[in-house]
Amino acid sequence: MLWVCIGIVGLILIQFVVLLFRVNFFRKTHQGKLSTEVPQVSILVAARNEEKDLPDLLRSFEQLEYPAYRIQFLFADDQSADRTAEILADWCAKHANASFLSITSSQIALFNENGKANALAILGEKANGNYYFFTDADCEVNPAWIREGVGAFAENVGLVIGITQVKALSLMGGFQEIDWWLTLGFVKVATDLGIQTTGLGNNMVISKAAYEQSGGFKDLPFCLTEDLEISRAIQREGFTIAHQVSPGMLAITKPESSLSKLLNQRKRWMSGVMTLPIYWKLILGLQFGYFVGIIALIAINPLVGLSLALIKILLQGIFLVGIANKAGVKINWLYLLVFDFYNFNTTVLTILYYFWPSKTKWKSRIYP
Repeated sequence: MLWVCIGIVGLILIQFVVLLFRVNFFRKTHQGKLSTEVPQVSILVAARNEEKDLPDLLRSFEQLEYPAYRIQFLFADDQSADRTAEILADWCAKHANASFLSITSSQIALFNENGKANALAILGEKANGNYYFFTDADCEVNPAWIREGVGAFAENVGLVIGITQVKALSLMGGFQEIDWWLTLGFVKVATDLGIQTTGLGNNMVISKAAYEQSGGFKDLPFCLTEDLEISRAIQREGFTIAHQVSPGMLAITKPESSLSKLLNQRKRWMSGVMTLPIYWKLILGLQFGYFVGIIALIAINPLVGLSLALIKILLQGIFLVGIANKAGVKINWLYLLVFDFYNFNTTVLTILYYFWPSKTKWKSRIYP
């Protein structure tokens, strides 16, 4: 029992040593140069009941450092019950390159039972850019977002993932920020190694060629993780994925405001995790196995267990600080030192809630 626990914990320590080397010495930076004639781009946003956060996104769009005449803004109001449609109508009326549509009752589930995937599929029919940019209505993007995104494309790249930071407004938000850095840190290393990963629905760019060849959102099967599914569709067509971690590709999003909302988000994500290849399930299972192993070690030999736990926290913290620094963000070390307590509890609750016989609530809709 002791050696099994030491073995599991040891694998996690080795994992973070490898991650540190990859991030610090072998990280890929996808940095191209735009030609004199900048390409046409389309920005697609599906919004549902986002009157609170939508103005922040629209203000960030107004700060984009890219010729306005080369941007097409496309918005879909997905059956909102608040002022979302009114806000979009007012903003689009002031910008000649912007338009929005309201999803009608007859258009619900036109392409997909997933409301967001369906709305984006409808918008995709109207996109005229060479590159399609995607973000969420509760995000804010960097002024260099478009230039950085377009510049990250190279031969055979069909999708570019950006980097997203949770805006920590509370203790719970601070832990969610660290959680996102950890997840995207894994995605960055895996993507650089050419391992199948995922898209990032609130911050990604897809080339027109990859979108059309893969069928885009309109040809996806029903799913609650449409960014994962479209990345798979693009990779099946022979395109590769690049992950650009830089200040220019940084987007800011809002944390979940309550534990129930957080668990609903994680339940939705877990539905995508369960469709991942076996090697990803083993890797993710090992992360949970670490907690079981370290708790057992502390119970058997407190000195050894606590020493190994501290080493893991330090290695993990250095890795996360390195990822965040590449995006121009500073992380509070106090959150890093106690993050594992949060991570263990939310992981256990997520697993229990996923298998609990209840439906997933997302954007005021209920999904099986």
